[in-house]
Amino acid sequence: MDLEQQVYMKGGHGEESYANNSLVQGNVIFSTKLIREEAITSLYSTALPRSLAIADMGCSSGPNTLSVVTEIIKVVEKLCKKLDHSSPEYKVYLNDLAGNDFNDVFKSLDNFKENLSAEIKSEIGNCYFFGVPGSFYGRVFPDRSLHFVHSSYSLHWLSKVPEGVNDNKGAIYIQSTTPSNVIKAYYEQFQRDFSLFIKSRAEEIVEGGAMVLTFLGRKGDDPRSKDCCFISELFAKVLNDMVLEGTINEDQLNSYNNPNYYPSPHEVKLEILNEGSFEIKHLEVSEVDVNALNNHSPYTFTQSMRAVFEPVFVSHFGEAIIEDAFNRYQEIVTDIMAKEIIKTTYFTLSLTRKS
Repeated sequence: MDLEQQVYMKGGHGEESYANNSLVQGNVIFSTKLIREEAITSLYSTALPRSLAIADMGCSSGPNTLSVVTEIIKVVEKLCKKLDHSSPEYKVYLNDLAGNDFNDVFKSLDNFKENLSAEIKSEIGNCYFFGVPGSFYGRVFPDRSLHFVHSSYSLHWLSKVPEGVNDNKGAIYIQSTTPSNVIKAYYEQFQRDFSLFIKSRAEEIVEGGAMVLTFLGRKGDDPRSKDCCFISELFAKVLNDMVLEGTINEDQLNSYNNPNYYPSPHEVKLEILNEGSFEIKHLEVSEVDVNALNNHSPYTFTQSMRAVFEPVFVSHFGEAIIEDAFNRYQEIVTDIMAKEIIKTTYFTLSLTRKS
């Protein structure tokens, strides 16, 4: 599977699109707003750049894509008034894999600029937008060209499915039955990917620049813990049932593994400290109550999962099984949400590039 072509959120504005099913991600962006405001305030007040370069890595598409940019510009413009400083120009780089719906993002730019001007109620600096397709696991920008990097709910995607995970029979990610060698393979792939992400950003961000990263992950050390594996286990149950009924071939299931890893804060901090270019200024761990956020609607929750996973499922299992698979998933989620609260864990780090 070519992940650069297959790992992307479902585009457009249809009922099952990511644009219409990214409530959880939007809630997390809102919840981490103060951490970003603190980071951009410190950065801008210290450096006072005439041209402020901002990169959103794993930007996706839909209403969340430009929300962070709006927030950053509003903070900077407020600071400019307070400091009696003229507005900088803004260079905004939107990065994601080539399969991302960049056209949808670009079509929204005129409305974005109009709405931003109306909110700020004053003239702001020129704002230039650039689409930057490509994997963030490697260099994307020139040396020392960025002031602020943001990424939310993207770094749990790996650059590829780890090698050596064929023993993970009947599972599509780490779960209670997963052998230790498979867990090791997942973790080592995460280490390679994230260390390359940090090294690449260290070369691209100016000294004193900032980075705010939000991970979908887990609270503790156990990679089999429910807070990171539960949703994948439900998908595995659906697919195993379909194998028993002959809808899916068993070899198809056993040859599929999610290209994800849900790290702990400790694992993330370890790679940052080992690379050595960034100082960790802030780390906050939180949970999302999925039941409450989706108004106890299994349909809404299932649609949000479909918007994320359908493209990668289709690339492996084909289009024909998708409708049936997600209908079955909704039935399981309906039963579970009636009995218990589904929670997911995320954590946010604020980093500063050392001198």
